[in-house]
Amino acid sequence: MEIKIKKLRENAKVPQRGTSAAAGADLYACFDGGWIDIAPGDTVMVPTGIAAEIPDGYAGLIMARSGLSVKRDLAPANKVGLIDSDYRGEIMVALHNHGALQQTVELHERVAQLMIVPYVKADYVEVDELSDTVRGEGGFGSTGTK
Repeated sequence: MEIKIKKLRENAKVPQRGTSAAAGADLYACFDGGWIDIAPGDTVMVPTGIAAEIPDGYAGLIMARSGLSVKRDLAPANKVGLIDSDYRGEIMVALHNHGALQQTVELHERVAQLMIVPYVKADYVEVDELSDTVRGEGGFGSTGTK
């Protein structure tokens, strides 16, 4: 599958997969200046300088990069960002600093990864009753104990 990418800034980088088997493609920070500082507890909208044309029936998921989140406490503020197929604006990463130290994001640093996934267009229908299951209304932790 091809995903069309439009550079909105001349120095923007097209998403790249780290290996041929990688499910996600790296998204790169692209902004004026050399870096962005993120204070502890703050969230900064990090621009990527690109827009994408995601086919109908698919969505783009913006996911954390494990190294960035584990080593530097930086991860998407919304945990997983969602890009709808009809969105044509700049892809932004809401990067949150979960740590106690200020972090610096540099130009062209890999800040998240983009995964393209199919989805089902469901119709939601109101009913009076739902079918029974063994679990029923059991919520968090209801399916097992130590």
